[in-house]
Amino acid sequence: MDLLVLSIFPGIDLLGRAFEEEGYCVVRGPDLLWGGDIKTFHPPAGRFQGVIGGPPCVGESQWSYLNTNRGYSLWSEAMRVIDESKPEWWVLEAVIKHDAPYVIKLSPRYLGEKQRRVRYFHSNLNLESYIEISLFDNPVKEDCVLATEYSKGHRMKTGAYYDGYHPSRPWKTLCELQGLPEDFDLLPFTKEWKGKVLGNGVPLPMGRAIAKAVRKATL
Repeated sequence: MDLLVLSIFPGIDLLGRAFEEEGYCVVRGPDLLWGGDIKTFHPPAGRFQGVIGGPPCVGESQWSYLNTNRGYSLWSEAMRVIDESKPEWWVLEAVIKHDAPYVIKLSPRYLGEKQRRVRYFHSNLNLESYIEISLFDNPVKEDCVLATEYSKGHRMKTGAYYDGYHPSRPWKTLCELQGLPEDFDLLPFTKEWKGKVLGNGVPLPMGRAIAKAVRKATL
C-alpha cells in the first residue's frame, strides 16, 4: 500500500504514467473525458500514500475568458479530495500559482528539453532540492504544446505575446515535445480531441522529475 497513488483529473494521465515508471501503483479517479465527475467522487481515507493531478487549465489560465469555463477552477475540488483521502503526501500541477506549503515553478526547458512550458507544482513536500535541473539549455527552443494546436493551428509566441495562428506542427513533433514516442496514438479520439488531451497532459519529462523527487523525499 505504501506505493499506492490516486491520480485525479487524469485525462490520458501522462503524470500518472511518470509515477508508474517510478514504481508506483496509480489508481485513476473519475474524469469528464471518460464520463466521470470529480464533484461526486469521495475517496476512502487512509488508503492512498499519495495524491497527484491538477485541475483543468481552462478555468484557471489567462485564456479562460475565451470560453464558458471562465473562472471555473476545480482547485477546491482537488483540495477536498486530498482532505478526504488523507494521504501522506500530495502533488498538484496548475497553470497558475495557488496557496500551498511548497510551490515549484518548472518547465521542460529547466530539464534540458526543447519545450518552453512553465507550470507550478504544489505539494506538502519540499521537493525543490530533489529536482534535477539541467546545467545547459537545449539549443532548440519550441513553443508550448497547446490543447488547441492540432485542430486550430500553432499559436507562436514572440516575447510575451502570441502572434496569431500558424499551421500545426506534425503530430509526431507534438508527441516528442510531450515526451512520447512519435508513433504514439489515441485511436478512439477525433483529431480535435487527440490534440486537446495531448496538450492538456503534463509533459513526461516534467512528470518524471516530479515522481523521482517525491520518491527521494519519501524514502
